[in-house]
Amino acid sequence: MSVTAAVFDVGNVLYGWDPDSFLIRQIADDDARLRFIEDIGLWEWHDTLDGGRDFREAADELSEKFPAYADLISAWGERFGETISDPVPGVHAIVEELDAKGVPLFAITNFSADFWKPFHEKERAFFSRFRDIVVSGEEKLLKPDPAIYFRALNRFGLKPAEALFIDDREINVEGARAVGMHAHLFVDADDLRLRLKAEGLL
Repeated sequence: MSVTAAVFDVGNVLYGWDPDSFLIRQIADDDARLRFIEDIGLWEWHDTLDGGRDFREAADELSEKFPAYADLISAWGERFGETISDPVPGVHAIVEELDAKGVPLFAITNFSADFWKPFHEKERAFFSRFRDIVVSGEEKLLKPDPAIYFRALNRFGLKPAEALFIDDREINVEGARAVGMHAHLFVDADDLRLRLKAEGLL
């Protein structure tokens, strides 16, 4: 069965995600910044948001535990958009070409539901090219859980072998392959373009 549709990740595939630069602007001192990240378990905590936890509830609970960091925790939600950088070079042009050819476009992203809404609204014109987007925070499922791929395929109306999934993390690429999808580890636009041509999508 040939590939007929492209399924994109969002962070570091369609748009850059650079939380480190945001954190540096909040805490210039390297030791203090690392201490903040480690003390609150920032990345693990953020994963719970991507997994569907309400930000305000999660932030209030964490701030109660670490009151000295309350302002920084609050800023993570209020200014999360600042962690998202410019479109990844060359990829939006590829999306436009695929769309112009009538290739069905979809996305599966690990993204907090609370953070996704304002970002999606801001980039509505670009995302209008996508027929559907599965957001982990809305589904309360995270890549690489097989369940999120199966749910996405069901919603997209695709058989696994019809989809080429594109992600910058090997664990998510392997997760897609495990459910029968074709998958591509994203490196840059040129490499992706070669794969899309090989699959007959470009």
